Parts: sequence; C-alpha cells; structure tokens
Amino acid sequence: MTKIFNLLILTCFVIVFSGCSKNFVKINTDPYGVYTIDPALLFAGAERTFTSVGWETENTIVQQFVNPFNSGATQGPNFNADIDNFNNGRWDASYPGSAPLNNPVTGGIKSLIQAMSLLKGTTGSTNLLSMIRIWKAQAFMGLVDTYGNVPYFDAGKAYTDGIFYPKYDDAAAIYADLEKEIREATAALNASGDYVSADLFFGKNAAVPITTASAQVAKWKKVGFSLLLRLGMRYSKINAAKAQALAAEAFNGGVMTSNADNVYVKYDGTIATNVLNVNLVNNNPRFYYAAEPFVNQIKATSDPRSPFMIAKFADPNNPLNDPNPDYTIANQYGVPVGVLSDALGSAPYRGTRGGGYNYSQINVKCVGSQTAPTFWVTYAQTSLLLAEAAKRGWIAGGDAAAQSYYENGITADMDTYAIYPGGGTVSASAKTAYLTGPGVAYNATDALKLIGIQYWIANLTNGTEAWCNFRRTGFPALSPNLYNNNLNGGFIRRLSYPDYELANNKANYVAAVQAMGGKDDLVTRVFWDK
Repeated sequence: MTKIFNLLILTCFVIVFSGCSKNFVKINTDPYGVYTIDPALLFAGAERTFTSVGWETENTIVQQFVNPFNSGATQGPNFNADIDNFNNGRWDASYPGSAPLNNPVTGGIKSLIQAMSLLKGTTGSTNLLSMIRIWKAQAFMGLVDTYGNVPYFDAGKAYTDGIFYPKYDDAAAIYADLEKEIREATAALNASGDYVSADLFFGKNAAVPITTASAQVAKWKKVGFSLLLRLGMRYSKINAAKAQALAAEAFNGGVMTSNADNVYVKYDGTIATNVLNVNLVNNNPRFYYAAEPFVNQIKATSDPRSPFMIAKFADPNNPLNDPNPDYTIANQYGVPVGVLSDALGSAPYRGTRGGGYNYSQINVKCVGSQTAPTFWVTYAQTSLLLAEAAKRGWIAGGDAAAQSYYENGITADMDTYAIYPGGGTVSASAKTAYLTGPGVAYNATDALKLIGIQYWIANLTNGTEAWCNFRRTGFPALSPNLYNNNLNGGFIRRLSYPDYELANNKANYVAAVQAMGGKDDLVTRVFWDK
C-alpha cells in the first residue's frame, strides 16, 4: 500500500510539474517589461546632462547671481559654505542622470556606457557610437572641471562589468583620454554612414530637424572640434604649448561657424522643462536675485541683452504674476555679494519691495523661464575662444582676427535671445553701438580682459563654463567674497565630493582625496587651474 501511495504522489508531481513547465517562460515573463532597448534612445536621454549645478552654485561663485539667505538649505556659495546640497548636482546629473520629477532625464554616463556596450561588435552604427563618445567626453569634462579626480575608466560599469566601487582616476589622465576620445570619434564620423533619428540636437526631433546622415555628421564634426578647442584652452595656464597645438588642430578641423551649429534643446513646459530654472519658479522666487558685479557690468556698458537677462518685479515673491516688469536698464540693481538678507531691508541697502527686496532678479520670463532652451556648446562660446587664441598667436590673424571673432561671438550671443520665451532680437544699430561703446570696443591692450568679460556674459546660463573660464583666465577681475575666511580670502576653486561617496565608496574616495593633497575642500585646485 505504501509503495502504491508513493507512486501516486510521484505521478501527480510529474503531471503537475510538466503542466507548469510547459508555459513556464510565458507565465513568468512580465508582458509589460522592457527587456531590450535601442542604444540610440539611451543616448538621447543622456544628451540632456546639466550645464551647471545650479544658479546658486557656479553662477554665484562668479557673481552673476546671489541667494542672500544664510540659513539651512539656502546657505551656500554666497557665504563660502561647503554644503552638500549645492555640491552634488553635477555629480548626480552626470553619473546616474537624475533630475527633478518633471524632467524625464533617463540617464547620464551610465546610459552612455550601456549604449556603448550594446553597440560593441556592431558595424552599422559608427556614427551613433561616435556621437556617444563625443558626448561622454563632454560630460566627463564637466565632472573633472568641477571636482578634479573622479571615477572615469571604471565609471558606469556596475551593470556591464560588475564594478560597484569605481576607483577615482587622475584628472590630467582623464583629460588626456578625453582628448583621444574626441579626436578619434570626430574622425570616425561618416557622412555615408548611419543616421541617428533619436539625436535631440541634430536629429528628426531637434529644434531645427535634420533628416540626413550627411547633414547630421557635418554638425557633429563641428561639435567635436569645438569641444576639442574648449578642452585645449583649459591648458592655457599650465601648458601653453599644448593649448596652442590643440587650438590650432581644432580650428583647422572645423569648429562652429554660426548659431545654426549650436547644441541646444527647447522645452514645451509640459513634458519637460529647463532643469536649471525649476527652483527659480517652483521654490520661493524671493530667494533669487541678480548679483551686483554682473548687474553693474550690464549697466556700465548699456548692454542690449539686459531686458532678456534681468528685471525688477513689483513683487519678487511672485514675479510670474507681474504683467509689466521693469526692464529699464538704469533701474536695475544687483544684490551685493556676501550680504545677509536681514541687512538688505535697511540703509545703506535698498530696502524691501513687495514680498522681497528692492533689487533685480534673473528674468524668469526669459532666461529664467522653465521653457527657456538649454545651450551646451555654442558658436558664441567657440568664437570667443578663437578670439583669445588669435590674440595669443595660437591661430592666424593676430588682433584683426581676434577682433572679428570677438565681435562675432558677442553678436551670436545676442542673436540667441530670439528663440527664448519673452526674448527678442537686438537691432543692428544697438549691436553696433554696443560693440563700439566704452568698456566693450576691442583694443589690443585690453583684449584678453574684454574677451573674458564677454565669455562670462555669454555663459550666464552655463555656470560651469563661466566658472571654468574665470578660474583659467582671471577675467572678469572680481573681488573675493569676504563674508568669512573659509576660502582664505580667495574664490571657490572646486566643489567637494558628495558626502555619500565617503559612505558608499570609502576606500576609493579616501585615495582620491589623498592624491589631490589630502583635503576635500573648496580651495583645492583642479589640475589645469594651477
């Protein structure tokens, strides 16, 4: 009887198991799960890396912007404070690709590396792979420029290679590899090769759609050489010969030649918004003001870009509801750097206005709008770098060429405001008056200073570039923020690593800090800023 019972049990088990195993895969597969992905979509998601940590970080360091509230979550660079909240944006946006919930950024460097892994061994996606390599180099430039030594060769490989604790690499070694990557990827672009429809910058859904591989490749070659120029100019303080060689190589290769080459994305305000500007509107706008040095520069030169950049609102606490902001340049005033909000309400300062203070703010209806475009690499930037290279004798033409590039760069930046919400065109007469006016007109003696100031203005919405160029050139000649002596009387030269790196990747974090001199602080300089 026992044998018969055991046989029946075994028979039932076999019947049940065979019935389950027959549809095992189908039953256990989520019909809504995503198991394959187009690497071009990973690339498109990662194209929207940040241009800076935020208005309150790089833009505050270079005194274009100020948050005068010195308490808790609002304490930051305006008070020379090393606060995780203001340091982490570039790291978080570049590696995992995180962003506010209403901004569908689908990945940063990890997505680019996964896309490269998916393309490994393929032969029909040379252009896509080259674009990914170029854009990955751009992302890592921003990381090195912000933090110094960072994970590079092991970064983004947790899924592909099982590297969960990436080592930090020497910043100079990273730059050397970025140079190689940009050069090789740009050379590999093939006008007869694959067309990347998903490309946000120069694809089917770009602000100005491109539908052929040849036209797309022509644009990306200019992007590659323009980034090589940017990278090369970073060496100007530590290795002028190398800077000269790279500037000449980029120029001869073919950099951007008009605003039609700009790398940018426009937003609809519903599906996606400008990440940099979310806090200007979604948090209390009363916290956010234009800084005195920037406003003074704009006023002193009667800059026709002024109404697009800054404004005074009847109620700084609710600028979007002001139907008639004051754009008159003579009425604009910037908040002094390092001054507490409590002091602004009385003499010698300008007092209150509505629910805030009687000072200018970033124009939230134009450059500060949530539908304002984001620019990553522009003709204006490129032309101003060429102006410096020509002035230094690194490319041909001397002062005559430098002046032409300088004026072209300023004009190009003015022309970008035509595509901003609330923007507009600058008339030819206004351009001429500005270019020939005091404090702007090109002259050989002050050329590098003039170029540096204009690069600062042209990068109002790209804090990383404004900060990098200030550290590299010393222009504009800003006075240090002396609210306290946290910076030894100087400026913030880098941002410290996120606190969670000490907890999550301690051994590699400690090694990186030691390699940079033993301190993870705001005054340690990145390798090209010596």
